[in-house]
Amino acid sequence: MMNDQAQSLREIMENQDSKKDTKVISVVSGKGGVGKSNFAINFSLGLSRAGKRVLLFDLDIGMANIDILMGVSSKYNIVDMIENELTIWEIIELGPENISFVSGGSGFTQLFKLNEQKFQRFVSQLELLRDQFDYIIFDMGAGVSDDSMQFILSSNEVILVTTPEPTSITDAYAMLKYINIKIDEIQCLLIINRTETDKEGQLTAQNFQRVVKQFLQKDIMYLGNIPNDKTVTKAVKSQIPFLLLDPKAKSSRALELIVQQFLGEQNEEPLKPHFNSFIKRFKLLFSS
Repeated sequence: MMNDQAQSLREIMENQDSKKDTKVISVVSGKGGVGKSNFAINFSLGLSRAGKRVLLFDLDIGMANIDILMGVSSKYNIVDMIENELTIWEIIELGPENISFVSGGSGFTQLFKLNEQKFQRFVSQLELLRDQFDYIIFDMGAGVSDDSMQFILSSNEVILVTTPEPTSITDAYAMLKYINIKIDEIQCLLIINRTETDKEGQLTAQNFQRVVKQFLQKDIMYLGNIPNDKTVTKAVKSQIPFLLLDPKAKSSRALELIVQQFLGEQNEEPLKPHFNSFIKRFKLLFSS
C-alpha cells in the first residue's frame, strides 16, 4: 500500500500544470573525484528554486551517495521497486527544500540484469513520471560502462563535469568521444569544476571545445565554472548542499549563474517530445 508521503507527492505533482514535456538529463564525468554528484545535487536544487519540478536519480553504481551528501536517509531505492514491486511513487523521497530524489541503494547492479517481465514493469513505472516533472536528472557513475551507458545514451541531454586538471580533461574527452560514436545527436553541455579563476574556467572550456570540434565535429556548450571554494568542502562534511549552507558563497553564486544560463538556453529551444524519445531509446538499448 502506498505510504502517506508517496500519496502526497503524487497529488502535488498531479495538481501542477505542465507546460513542457519532461526532459531527461544525465550528469556524467570521465573520472571519479571531480565533484559530479555534488554538482548534480546543487544543480537540481538550483532548478527547483527557479520553480522547476526536478527528480534526481542516483544511478552511480557502487557509489550511490546522494542521500549521504544531502544528509537524509532513504527508506526505499530502485532495487526495492524492482524486487518488491513497489511503485515509483513509493521510492521517491523528499530531500532538502522538498527536492525529489530516488536512491540507488545496495545491490544496484541487479538493475541491469532484469528479465523481460521485470524490465517491462520497470519501464512502465518510469512512464508514470511523464509530465510530472520538468527535469529528471540522472547522476551517473564516473567513466564508461556498458550498463550505465544505456541510461546516458537514452537521455535527451548530457552534462559533462570535469576539472582543469589534464587527466580529468583527457578522461572527459574520452567519455564524450564514446557518447558521440554511439549517438552523435545528443546535446552535450560542459561544466568546469574547481577552478581557481573564471578565466581558467573559460580557457579550459575554450580549449576543450576546440578539440571536440576539430576531432569529433561536435559542438559542446559551456555552461560555466564552479570555483575551488572551501564552502564546498565544508558542505560535504556537514552533509548539506553548498547552495543551502551558504547561498552567498562563490560556489553558490556560480551555481546560480549556471542555472540561469541553462534555463535561458532551454527557453530558446523548440518544443520536442523529449520523454517519448527517452523511453523509445531506453527500450531499444536495453533490448539490444
